[in-house]
Amino acid sequence: MNLKELSTLLGLSQTTVSRALNGYPEVSELTREKVLKAAKKHNYTPNTRARGLATGQNHAVGHVIPLSTEHEVVNPVFTDFVAGASEIYSRENYDMILSIVPDSNESEAYRKIAAKGSVDGVIVHGPKANDPRIALLQDIGMPFVVHGRSGSATEDDYCWVDMNNTRAFERATHFLIDLGHRRIGLLNGLESMDFAAKRRIGYRTALDAVGIKEDLMLCYSGEMTEEYGFKATAEMLALDEPPTALLASSIIVGFGVRRALDAAGLKIGKDVSLIVHDDDLSYLRNGSTEPIYTATRSSVRMAGRICAEMLMEQISNPQRPLRHTLLDAELIIGHTTGPAPKR
Repeated sequence: MNLKELSTLLGLSQTTVSRALNGYPEVSELTREKVLKAAKKHNYTPNTRARGLATGQNHAVGHVIPLSTEHEVVNPVFTDFVAGASEIYSRENYDMILSIVPDSNESEAYRKIAAKGSVDGVIVHGPKANDPRIALLQDIGMPFVVHGRSGSATEDDYCWVDMNNTRAFERATHFLIDLGHRRIGLLNGLESMDFAAKRRIGYRTALDAVGIKEDLMLCYSGEMTEEYGFKATAEMLALDEPPTALLASSIIVGFGVRRALDAAGLKIGKDVSLIVHDDDLSYLRNGSTEPIYTATRSSVRMAGRICAEMLMEQISNPQRPLRHTLLDAELIIGHTTGPAPKR
């Protein structure tokens, strides 16, 4: 059933029915209830494109994805984030548009999107320190939410959802120190990205607190893949003083760590302890009934939902106060950590 047919059935003008469905205050409550009841009974769904012509909105959200392989969106984390955000888009009857662009053309992509008016807002992924995309979107005037933060002094000037990366890795490092570990390796993400830079700070803060000097031979930064976890771990195990514990920025990196330990004939949790970060991924669960890996855990799917809800708010009311959400990660004890072995 379309708007014209619903209007004819109710004996009302199309304008009145449309205004009732969209919550305009000039429509009486009695008429609004009558229209909503009929729309539900006859399974009427508004035409979002037609409504966009009337409201100046497209009911579409954009995600601009850089093509570079050295970017977090190649990680399954991105898929789970989008799955969470899509729950909100579906509820609010919004479409999602993905634009894959070369890294060098990313700024131009945002300008083209704004010029064409194809989306009502965007979510920014993988922010770097003082990320230029934030100033660009503010200049364009397009509603946006950042998944993460840009590590600048202007964090209050835009909406963001982030995990407390510094606190999570400081706590994980302290946990290993309390188990007696002093040689603790870090397999971090790309430290040009804000989340990884903050995790390094948390790691370093915990070491400093007990007088352990950070050893650069134990600190790695790279794209968070299984192969990276394997190679970095193998290199650290070959040191004259190898680590007795490792911190990995992703459960995927943790899979590589485990492979390297198996190849070296070492028992995880006994010879070498391991803590990973677990984004609570839908298809890479950290155990079904109890956790396998000791981990800092924060659901990226939930972060996707929160980002999408914030963006809907910004689109519907650009003047509303900017929101900031900092999520805490819980420390989950699994089977991959234990007391430091005696040398």
